[in-house]
Amino acid sequence: MKKFVFVSIASLTFAASINAQETSKDIMKINPPKVEKIAKELKAHGDVRIDDYYWLNNPEDEKVIDYLKDENKYYEAMTAHTKKFKEDLFEEMKARIKEDDESVPYKLNGYYYITRYETGKDYPIYTRKKGSLDATEEILFDVNEMAKGHSYYNLSGLNVSEDNNLVSFGVDTLSRRKYDIFIKNLKTGEIYPERIPLTTGSATWGSDNKTLFYTRKDEKTLRADRIYRHTLGTDPITDELVFTEEDETFGTYVYKTKSKKFIVIGCYSTLTSEYRVLDADNPMGEFKIFQPRERGLEYSISHYGNNWYVLTNKDKALNFKLMKTSEDKTSKENWVDMIPHRNDVLVEDIDIFKDYLVVSERNNGLTKIRIKKWDGNEDYYLPFDNETYTAFTTQNPEFDTKILRYGYNSLNTPASVIDFNMETKDKTVLKETEVLGGKFDKDNYETERLWATSMDGTKIPMSVIYRKGIKKDGKNPLLIYGYGSYGATMDPYFSSVRLSLLDRGFIYVIAHIRGGEYMGRQWYEDGKLLKKKNTFTDFIDASKYLISEGYTSKEHLYASGGSAGGLLMGAITNMAPELYHGVIASVPFVDVVTTMLDDSIPLTTGEYDEWGNPNEVEYYNYIKSYSPYDNVEAKAYPNMLVTTGLHDSQVQYWEPAKWVAKLRDLKTDDNILLLQTNMDAGHGGASGRFEALKEVAMDYAFLLDLEGIKE
Repeated sequence: MKKFVFVSIASLTFAASINAQETSKDIMKINPPKVEKIAKELKAHGDVRIDDYYWLNNPEDEKVIDYLKDENKYYEAMTAHTKKFKEDLFEEMKARIKEDDESVPYKLNGYYYITRYETGKDYPIYTRKKGSLDATEEILFDVNEMAKGHSYYNLSGLNVSEDNNLVSFGVDTLSRRKYDIFIKNLKTGEIYPERIPLTTGSATWGSDNKTLFYTRKDEKTLRADRIYRHTLGTDPITDELVFTEEDETFGTYVYKTKSKKFIVIGCYSTLTSEYRVLDADNPMGEFKIFQPRERGLEYSISHYGNNWYVLTNKDKALNFKLMKTSEDKTSKENWVDMIPHRNDVLVEDIDIFKDYLVVSERNNGLTKIRIKKWDGNEDYYLPFDNETYTAFTTQNPEFDTKILRYGYNSLNTPASVIDFNMETKDKTVLKETEVLGGKFDKDNYETERLWATSMDGTKIPMSVIYRKGIKKDGKNPLLIYGYGSYGATMDPYFSSVRLSLLDRGFIYVIAHIRGGEYMGRQWYEDGKLLKKKNTFTDFIDASKYLISEGYTSKEHLYASGGSAGGLLMGAITNMAPELYHGVIASVPFVDVVTTMLDDSIPLTTGEYDEWGNPNEVEYYNYIKSYSPYDNVEAKAYPNMLVTTGLHDSQVQYWEPAKWVAKLRDLKTDDNILLLQTNMDAGHGGASGRFEALKEVAMDYAFLLDLEGIKE
């Protein structure tokens, strides 16, 4: 966090008072909080930016906290008329969810593991049964009990030792992604006194069932930069440091291969990866480098038999290919092609079984699951029958099995968990998520895949859902969602929560814009660094297409996005504010230049390969040209709801706070502008499955109110 001396800070007072006007209707006027402007010069490359709200970057200053609270009061005052509607929406969404639910059991090392929920409780209960589903249930963790007294609680990284007697787990009670690791004895129920602070939450057991490897974070930047070795029963202060990632643009992690033969240390940046391996039977040994890092060389490794299988972009394999090498010859000159590179197919992942190799692919935006027998006798794809679905392999920890477990859902089909027999090709639907209430029928909804043409001629796909019977007359309210960064693909997925919009006449659209990998790796390359603006113009062109085709109009078009998708929201409201009636920006990354110049902020140095390093003048100028905060102008903006979390470690609260303050100062319209800060949570919002619904209800009430829909 950067610090500087304030010359003076005038007292901030809450100005969201309600003043009765001398009119016949006694109209009430609500004024937003006033924010003091203190000019701060920010200089780089001979360029000077004046930041009037830089001082908000100080969470220790009571005046800053008071301001955030005042904005929350303003939000409450401005939305007071929707309070009951929000409550009703929350209850409506909650009522569709089966409260006494449980996951499909999966088998690992002789035990069936199950996660279940109980009626009226927000948090999961983690259980297991030995050998049979008819066996006595063992409760590993009742998170409802553990979370008592905490406004936020996240249990993460459960990892059971090979002898099934111990489990390591991480706990975060602040939503700052700083996890303490603990160890529990599953025979006695005792939680050992060892407490390992400032970790990622996950850990990996050696085969001796007493050695634990874990990742620690930098206190300030939260970069995962060190791997430690802990011996059960010893003071964590004495833990041995086994690896340090010195490069500030990299992070590191540790895991065990599915074969259980190796402990692996992985190092990653946006463009480069590197691994080190250690025999799990020799946890006190030295890690051996697999293939030294080379900038631009990405690879991941899976072990089977006496070989390693390497998923990589080696040899300019933009969409990745699968290669193979022996255990004792791991450097890249020994890798040989197994599944060659294809220009039209992105290889996303693999799952290894005793008799089968399963490959997750993406072709023309659609996910494919390919099954290959090791002996070469079979090679086929699972059949899927529409264009708005998502399919993915899920929990498959067992090695010696012919059963592949995968997940499937689509925009109008609830999520299913399916077991597929790779030998007989029989499939069993183990569970389809129930939508309670008796009103949902997937046949009541239409889904489409549309293609807009961007300004450079590229076809931009969109996944669309709406209730059957709508007329394309431009009068439909429509919410278009986008992300478009880090190669993250927002596949079409089912949401029972979304029904609250669809059943009130909304059309919902996911824009698969460049910056993700929906159309392959090139789709990502064309939406980052010096091509980042493609992400924004794709979204705008998709919006224009929806208007031109009569799906909606400017008076009824809404947009939403979060985090890097919040950057997208900030960019489009600067570039084409006239297109949207309302925008929701959740935890938005909007002060891009200042953040990317501050390497003390979590994530910054690891982001250079995504956004560019503004310490270089070319990237500085390009980022400045689209950074939402730097490009706010005196003009009309849409109605906007901006949300953030005080403890957010990924997009610091001051970015949206500064952005809203600058918008208030410069915008020329009378449209609504709201900032709502969760004072207890961070980037992911509230913990607990139902608490999170309250945040969705807040968003939906904002949209529906703008449409004049009151119930």
